[in-house]
Amino acid sequence: MIEIREYKGHIVNWRNLCDELGLSRELSREKREYEIIRCGYEKWGHEIGDHLYGMFAFCLYDDSNDEIFCIRDHFGTKPFYYYVTEDRRLLCSTMIRNIMEKDGFVKELNRNMLQIYMSLTYVAGEDTFFKGVKKLMPGRWLSFIDGQIKICRYWKPEFHPDNSKNLEEWADEIHTNVKQIFTEIKTDNETAESFLSGGVDSSYVLAMSDAKTSDSCGYDDERFDESGLAAETAKLLERENNRCLITPEQYFDIVPYVMYNMEQPLGDASAIAFAIACRETAKHTKLCYSGEGADEFFGGYNMYRNAERYGDNLKKFYVGNTNIMKEEEKQRILKNYDSSIIPINLVKDIYSETDGLDPLSKMSDIDIQIWLEGDIYLNVDKMSTAAGLEIRMPLTDRRIFDIASRMPSKFKINDEQNKVAFRTAAAKVLPEEIAFRKKLGFIVPIRIWLADDRYNTDVKAKLSGKMAAEFFDTDEINAIFQEYINGNSDNWRKIWTIYTFLVWYEEYFVKRP
Repeated sequence: MIEIREYKGHIVNWRNLCDELGLSRELSREKREYEIIRCGYEKWGHEIGDHLYGMFAFCLYDDSNDEIFCIRDHFGTKPFYYYVTEDRRLLCSTMIRNIMEKDGFVKELNRNMLQIYMSLTYVAGEDTFFKGVKKLMPGRWLSFIDGQIKICRYWKPEFHPDNSKNLEEWADEIHTNVKQIFTEIKTDNETAESFLSGGVDSSYVLAMSDAKTSDSCGYDDERFDESGLAAETAKLLERENNRCLITPEQYFDIVPYVMYNMEQPLGDASAIAFAIACRETAKHTKLCYSGEGADEFFGGYNMYRNAERYGDNLKKFYVGNTNIMKEEEKQRILKNYDSSIIPINLVKDIYSETDGLDPLSKMSDIDIQIWLEGDIYLNVDKMSTAAGLEIRMPLTDRRIFDIASRMPSKFKINDEQNKVAFRTAAAKVLPEEIAFRKKLGFIVPIRIWLADDRYNTDVKAKLSGKMAAEFFDTDEINAIFQEYINGNSDNWRKIWTIYTFLVWYEEYFVKRP
């Protein structure tokens, strides 16, 4: 008998799977997806992941051979964690807190992770800040029999450039697949809204969807506010637009809530704004679309335009989208520094997989495997779950990545533009001024707010407090803060990364020892 012990996700190709597995399409969503997993495992066993499209992480028990089987989707959109007790029992869940509540778990801080976090601002790789708690990485399954773990990688990103197509043909293929995905992303009796910024990804998603309402967040400071652009896009597409205005007081007040529900510290300042957006959106819908994935697949970041210049040097320094501290600085700041723990070690195997590919493909592969999993998808899952909101990401789909994996880099970036083919596809349903609008990113005025004494009281207190002294040379981190106050605005990321770690540590090891 197959017992499904835990499942989180949304299976996109459920109609085809129901037909193939002999299941009724009229089942409720929960019953349908559980039956797809159960019957799919009976039919395909460990190869079930090859047959599923969508977002998923689950654990099941097979009593025929006393096996626990766990799997995580191809891109890691849903988290999955595991822990082996001293008496060789497997504890696993999509949430770390669920593991912590189980008999046999011993809570202990993994101090080594702080060195990685100080550079990347997120928890990268399979280790976590809880000693012994591991992430099952994307595209992998885990089998646990007789106290022994076996982990197998069933999927990985691969790039095979195809030079037989022109720009319009690539754009047509993208658009055709996006249209198909939107026929599958929800059922007729579900109603969804759509997150909308000023960028092409969310605008394209909204234009292709049947969402009647879009949701945006903004600020009083026009330099950081994209909500006006979002409102213009929504009006052009004849959709409603809800605007959430984020105040600095609201932003700082919610930080402990975010770090607790994130379960791992995250120094991405946009995560706080996203948490507020999720809570506001959940007041009037329980299902929302979001546009994650396209930047990493199709060359959306401005730094990708430097790929050719980086060349073979990439493998010496490029560990993903963020890298804010050099080792010499961490050595000065941290009380317990280990020279063997360096971020570049996390990606050596990935570089070996991409040997012979062009530099942009290498950068994309690193970001797909490290940055998306550790930061972007974690944020989307944890903050939406905490708010009681379900988010579906139609652009994070194997069919969309398959196109990107075959597309030569010249159709992704050029001297004037990034995401060229993707923008060309979006221009089929959007005006060119929106489809080809310069990427702004999900920007937050934190670099200004952090210097304001009206809002930074807790930041200054934590940088000088007993918790900070456990991990850092407080004179050194306060010197960084003072440099920031004196005008070195680049230091805000370093301060925010240290602060978010301390808030998270307080939530999990001080308030809940």
